[in-house]
Amino acid sequence: MADKKRLDQLVLERGLVESREKAKVLILAGKVLVNGERVTKASKLVPEDADVELLEEPKYVSRGGYKLESAFESFKIDVSGKVACDIGASTGGFTDFLLQRGAKKVYAVDVGYGQLHWKLRNDPRVVVMEKVNARYLNPDDLGEKVDVVTCDVSFISLKKIIPAISRILKNTGDAVLLVKPQFEAPRKFVKKGIVKDPDVHIEVLEEIRKSLIENGFVVKGCCFSKIKGTEGNIEYFFWVKKEGENAEIDLRKIVEEAWRFFGERER
Repeated sequence: MADKKRLDQLVLERGLVESREKAKVLILAGKVLVNGERVTKASKLVPEDADVELLEEPKYVSRGGYKLESAFESFKIDVSGKVACDIGASTGGFTDFLLQRGAKKVYAVDVGYGQLHWKLRNDPRVVVMEKVNARYLNPDDLGEKVDVVTCDVSFISLKKIIPAISRILKNTGDAVLLVKPQFEAPRKFVKKGIVKDPDVHIEVLEEIRKSLIENGFVVKGCCFSKIKGTEGNIEYFFWVKKEGENAEIDLRKIVEEAWRFFGERER
């Protein structure tokens, strides 16, 4: 019997992709077949001699692009011709998605350095802003207010970034914000980096919604990400504006839908 390896590692070793991150992108997007069957778990152990097939090349530089794509499909937001700010840009999955959807300029903001993919770093539509703490971001830092804000931050609560998002977003703008329960929930509910209790997810979403409204935002939508976080957490998106009325959103229903969706995919 052949030895087994993680699927993402095997895809990389076969030379099918240029990095393990790209392998994860394809696997989580359902674009990898193992012996003719679709596998969506990057850590799944498969025989080293298995037949592995890619259905397509990655669309985005990281799987973050696929996450944001699922949210925009739900919220129906048009970013063509608009100026955006991507907070927590990292490798640039969100930035890549925004550009492919027609954004004319994207400020790629990250507290880190050297993570943004070379393709985006060399794109004239991208303003690279590294070593920037988004908590203190102001319109003066950008030279303007923006039409769209996307946000994907780790190891910090989204609630700490919300005031800055309000400062840089135009009154007519849209913000799409990723909620990661593992960085929002009390530590006692986080086991090995994962929050497994759906009731805690609901409480986290309620707290984020409350904070958004307290900071002057109108909550227009909420959905779960069709792609899990790196450690396997279910994550969510809020769509907010500064104008209009709050939508009636059943957060419990959204969490329950997420549990059903991933339960069916991972059987």
